[in-house]
Amino acid sequence: MTDIWLPLFGGFLFLIFGGELLVRGAVRVAERLGVSPLVIGLTLVGFGTSTPELVTSVRAALAGSPGIAYGNIVGSNIANILLIVGISALLTPMAVTSGALKRDGGVMLAVALVFAVLAAAFPITRGVGLAFVLGLALYIFYAFRTETASAAAEHGAVYEKAMALEGVDPAIMPLDKTKPNLWLSLATALAGLVLVIVGGGFLVDGAVALARSKEISETVIGLTIVAVGTSMPELVTSVVAAIRRQSDVAFGNIIGSNIYNILGIGGVTALIAPTDVPQQIIRFDIPVMILGSLALIAVAHTGLKISRREGSGLLVGYVAYLWWLWPT
Repeated sequence: MTDIWLPLFGGFLFLIFGGELLVRGAVRVAERLGVSPLVIGLTLVGFGTSTPELVTSVRAALAGSPGIAYGNIVGSNIANILLIVGISALLTPMAVTSGALKRDGGVMLAVALVFAVLAAAFPITRGVGLAFVLGLALYIFYAFRTETASAAAEHGAVYEKAMALEGVDPAIMPLDKTKPNLWLSLATALAGLVLVIVGGGFLVDGAVALARSKEISETVIGLTIVAVGTSMPELVTSVVAAIRRQSDVAFGNIIGSNIYNILGIGGVTALIAPTDVPQQIIRFDIPVMILGSLALIAVAHTGLKISRREGSGLLVGYVAYLWWLWPT
């Protein structure tokens, strides 16, 4: 069994540690080149916690395992809503006050619906992938314009996602005091990139081996073990925000992550290795993701808190989802 679990856990560790090094090094390079802290936050830092999902889905698609590639994306979004929001609400009841976050919740739902329609009707081709990536670029550009429009503007999901990561590791954000060493920063980013690529390969190899040894479909492994493992950065950042009673930050981190997962990770995966989304995901898991997104937005727009009881309900829902998926 060591040939299964060692690559799985080693892959998770490499992805998470390498992702942090990659983001930290890239941020320092951008800072050294004079890029504004807001742009760094909305791009490099905001995308940082999605690095494990990105590398894993791309490696899985290249290895001919679309169930793991798209199961990781959809499963991560479901875990973000049911598991991570549930845990965060258990720690601190979550109330969303920002109108910008409510708006971005609508973007999250719209993106999920578009993905559902395209996955059911067409292969996810490079053209679709390019459209997703361009859509993410437009979303980030709009977020940048919104954040710079007024000092009193309410922060959106991309901004709060960056703040969630900063809350876990303040050293990630630009220092603005001393210029970092360019070559050391480049070396840090390169080391992180190597680790995430190697970790992604280990994780996919371990996931495929586990599926074959237990006679479980790769799609189920992608939706569960792989998705939860690659969502660990979102779990940590949201839990820290919840402990600090920053409910908008915790909520924005989840909204931003779900948008990044479909547009960014789904888009890049389709650009590099286009493939069909497995029918199991189209018929069951994407509808679960959409229903979860609807429930999250409904709570945000009614101004109600996600109480500890409701957080418990989300966790029970996630356990039921896993029970339904996992063969007995």
